[in-house]
Amino acid sequence: MSSVIDNIERAQLRRVPAFEAGDRVRVHFQVVEGNRRRTQVFEGIVIKRQGSGLRETFTARKQSFGVGVERTFPLHSPKIEQIEVAARGDVRRAKLYYLRDRVGRGARVRERRFGRGDRDVVDPSLDATLEAASADGEGVMPPPETDVVEEVAEDPRAEVVAAEEAEEAEQEAGAASADDPESEAPRDA
Repeated sequence: MSSVIDNIERAQLRRVPAFEAGDRVRVHFQVVEGNRRRTQVFEGIVIKRQGSGLRETFTARKQSFGVGVERTFPLHSPKIEQIEVAARGDVRRAKLYYLRDRVGRGARVRERRFGRGDRDVVDPSLDATLEAASADGEGVMPPPETDVVEEVAEDPRAEVVAAEEAEEAEQEAGAASADDPESEAPRDA
Protein backbone atom coordinates (compact mmCIF):
# COMPACT_ATOMS: atom_id res chain seq x y z
CA MET A 1 0.00 0.00 0.00
CA SER A 2 2.78 2.43 0.84
CA SER A 3 4.38 1.92 -2.59
CA VAL A 4 1.19 3.24 -4.21
CA ILE A 5 1.32 6.33 -2.01
CA ASP A 6 5.03 6.76 -2.73
CA ASN A 7 4.37 6.62 -6.49
CA ILE A 8 1.64 9.25 -6.23
CA GLU A 9 3.82 11.52 -4.09
CA ARG A 10 6.83 11.03 -6.36
CA ALA A 11 4.76 12.16 -9.35
CA GLN A 12 3.98 15.44 -7.59
CA LEU A 13 7.57 16.40 -6.72
CA ARG A 14 8.91 19.49 -8.46
CA ARG A 15 12.41 20.56 -9.43
CA VAL A 16 13.70 23.12 -6.96
CA PRO A 17 17.09 24.81 -6.67
CA ALA A 18 19.43 23.52 -3.98
CA PHE A 19 19.41 25.87 -1.00
CA GLU A 20 19.92 25.57 2.72
CA ALA A 21 19.63 27.55 5.94
CA GLY A 22 21.34 30.93 5.65
CA ASP A 23 20.68 31.37 1.94
CA ARG A 24 18.68 34.40 0.78
CA VAL A 25 15.84 33.23 -1.45
CA ARG A 26 13.21 34.98 -3.53
CA VAL A 27 9.93 33.02 -3.54
CA HIS A 28 7.31 33.82 -6.20
CA PHE A 29 3.96 32.47 -5.01
CA GLN A 30 0.31 32.83 -5.97
CA VAL A 31 -2.08 34.86 -3.86
CA VAL A 32 -5.83 34.62 -4.45
CA GLU A 33 -7.81 37.74 -3.54
CA GLY A 34 -11.48 37.29 -4.36
CA ASN A 35 -11.60 36.22 -7.99
CA ARG A 36 -8.16 37.67 -8.83
CA ARG A 37 -4.98 35.66 -8.79
CA ARG A 38 -1.62 37.42 -8.64
CA THR A 39 2.01 36.63 -7.99
CA GLN A 40 3.66 37.98 -4.86
CA VAL A 41 7.38 37.89 -4.14
CA PHE A 42 8.81 37.18 -0.68
CA GLU A 43 12.55 37.64 -0.27
CA GLY A 44 14.18 36.54 2.95
CA ILE A 45 16.80 34.40 4.66
CA VAL A 46 16.00 30.71 5.06
CA ILE A 47 16.07 30.04 8.79
CA LYS A 48 15.09 26.38 8.59
CA ARG A 49 14.23 23.45 6.35
CA GLN A 50 12.39 20.46 7.71
CA GLY A 51 10.67 17.31 6.56
CA SER A 52 11.37 15.29 3.47
CA GLY A 53 9.74 14.35 0.21
CA LEU A 54 6.43 15.95 -0.62
CA ARG A 55 5.96 17.23 2.94
CA GLU A 56 9.19 19.23 3.08
CA THR A 57 8.84 22.86 4.18
CA PHE A 58 11.15 25.82 4.64
CA THR A 59 10.78 29.04 6.60
CA ALA A 60 12.11 32.37 5.32
CA ARG A 61 12.50 35.51 7.44
CA LYS A 62 12.87 39.15 6.47
CA GLN A 63 12.72 42.55 8.11
CA SER A 64 9.91 44.71 6.75
CA PHE A 65 9.85 48.29 8.03
CA GLY A 66 11.58 47.23 11.25
CA VAL A 67 9.26 44.29 11.90
CA GLY A 68 10.42 40.71 11.46
CA VAL A 69 8.21 38.68 9.12
CA GLU A 70 8.49 34.90 8.83
CA ARG A 71 6.70 32.79 6.29
CA THR A 72 6.66 29.00 5.99
CA PHE A 73 6.28 27.50 2.52
CA PRO A 74 5.67 23.89 1.47
CA LEU A 75 8.60 23.21 -0.87
CA HIS A 76 6.65 21.30 -3.54
CA SER A 77 3.44 23.34 -3.39
CA PRO A 78 1.79 24.15 -6.73
CA LYS A 79 1.16 27.67 -5.38
CA ILE A 80 4.91 28.35 -5.54
CA GLU A 81 5.76 29.41 -9.07
CA GLN A 82 9.48 29.91 -8.68
CA ILE A 83 12.24 29.86 -6.07
CA GLU A 84 15.38 31.87 -6.80
CA VAL A 85 18.54 31.72 -4.70
CA ALA A 86 19.62 35.35 -4.45
CA ALA A 87 22.71 34.71 -2.27
CA ARG A 88 24.36 31.84 -0.45
CA GLY A 89 24.83 32.31 3.28
CA ASP A 90 27.86 31.24 5.30
CA VAL A 91 26.41 29.79 8.51
CA ARG A 92 27.27 26.88 10.81
CA ARG A 93 23.79 25.94 11.99
CA ALA A 94 20.84 24.17 10.39
CA LYS A 95 18.26 26.22 12.31
CA LEU A 96 18.87 29.96 12.55
CA TYR A 97 16.38 30.80 15.29
CA TYR A 98 18.92 33.16 16.88
CA LEU A 99 18.20 35.67 14.07
CA ARG A 100 14.80 36.32 15.66
CA ASP A 101 16.46 38.10 18.58
CA ARG A 102 18.70 40.26 16.42
CA VAL A 103 17.90 43.57 14.79
CA GLY A 104 19.56 45.62 12.05
CA ARG A 105 23.12 44.69 11.15
CA GLY A 106 23.18 41.95 13.77
CA ALA A 107 20.51 40.06 11.83
CA ARG A 108 22.67 39.86 8.71
CA VAL A 109 24.21 36.62 7.49
CA ARG A 110 27.65 36.59 5.86
CA GLU A 111 27.54 35.79 2.17
CA ARG A 112 29.47 32.85 0.82
CA ARG A 113 31.33 33.51 -2.40
CA PHE A 114 30.11 31.34 -5.23
CA GLY A 115 30.59 31.02 -8.95
CA ARG A 116 28.09 31.48 -11.70
CA GLY A 117 27.45 27.72 -12.04
CA ASP A 118 26.16 27.36 -8.47
CA ARG A 119 23.01 29.39 -9.06
CA ASP A 120 21.06 26.82 -11.06
CA VAL A 121 22.07 23.72 -9.14
CA VAL A 122 19.14 21.42 -8.49
CA ASP A 123 18.98 19.39 -5.29
CA PRO A 124 20.92 16.19 -6.18
CA SER A 125 18.82 13.97 -3.91
CA LEU A 126 15.75 15.06 -5.85
CA ASP A 127 17.29 14.17 -9.23
CA ALA A 128 17.34 10.44 -8.46
CA THR A 129 13.74 10.58 -7.27
CA LEU A 130 12.61 12.47 -10.37
CA GLU A 131 14.37 10.01 -12.68
CA ALA A 132 12.71 7.09 -10.88
CA ALA A 133 9.30 8.77 -11.26
CA SER A 134 9.78 9.27 -14.99
CA ALA A 135 10.99 5.67 -15.39
CA ASP A 136 7.77 4.41 -13.75
CA GLY A 137 5.78 6.15 -16.45
CA GLU A 138 4.48 8.66 -13.95
CA GLY A 139 5.73 12.02 -15.09
CA VAL A 140 6.72 14.79 -12.78
CA MET A 141 4.06 17.47 -12.47
CA PRO A 142 4.79 20.42 -14.74
CA PRO A 143 4.78 23.86 -13.14
CA PRO A 144 1.24 25.21 -12.79
CA GLU A 145 -0.14 27.44 -15.51
CA THR A 146 -1.23 30.68 -13.97
CA ASP A 147 -3.10 33.77 -14.98
CA VAL A 148 -0.68 36.31 -13.59
CA VAL A 149 -2.47 39.61 -13.36
CA GLU A 150 0.34 41.58 -11.80
CA GLU A 151 3.66 40.94 -10.14
CA VAL A 152 4.02 42.62 -6.78
CA ALA A 153 7.45 43.41 -5.45
CA GLU A 154 7.40 44.32 -1.80
CA ASP A 155 9.66 47.32 -2.36
CA PRO A 156 7.85 50.62 -1.68
CA ARG A 157 10.50 52.50 -3.67
CA ALA A 158 9.31 50.80 -6.87
CA GLU A 159 6.03 52.72 -6.73
CA VAL A 160 7.88 56.03 -6.29
CA VAL A 161 10.17 55.28 -9.24
CA ALA A 162 7.20 54.34 -11.44
CA ALA A 163 5.39 57.57 -10.48
CA GLU A 164 8.48 59.65 -11.28
CA GLU A 165 8.89 57.96 -14.68
CA ALA A 166 5.24 58.62 -15.53
CA GLU A 167 5.62 62.27 -14.50
CA GLU A 168 8.74 62.66 -16.68
CA ALA A 169 6.91 61.11 -19.65
CA GLU A 170 4.06 63.61 -19.20
CA GLN A 171 6.51 66.52 -19.06
CA GLU A 172 8.26 65.32 -22.22
CA ALA A 173 4.92 64.94 -24.00
CA GLY A 174 3.94 68.44 -22.87
CA ALA A 175 7.27 69.86 -24.05
CA ALA A 176 6.90 68.15 -27.44
CA SER A 177 3.42 69.58 -27.96
CA ALA A 178 4.61 73.07 -26.92
CA ASP A 179 7.28 72.92 -29.65
CA ASP A 180 4.74 71.94 -32.33
CA PRO A 181 2.46 74.96 -33.04
CA GLU A 182 0.03 72.93 -35.19
CA SER A 183 -0.87 70.59 -32.34
CA GLU A 184 -2.04 73.40 -30.08
CA ALA A 185 -5.64 74.50 -30.10
CA PRO A 186 -6.19 78.20 -30.98
CA ARG A 187 -6.37 80.41 -27.93
CA ASP A 188 -8.73 83.32 -27.48
CA ALA A 189 -7.12 86.20 -25.64
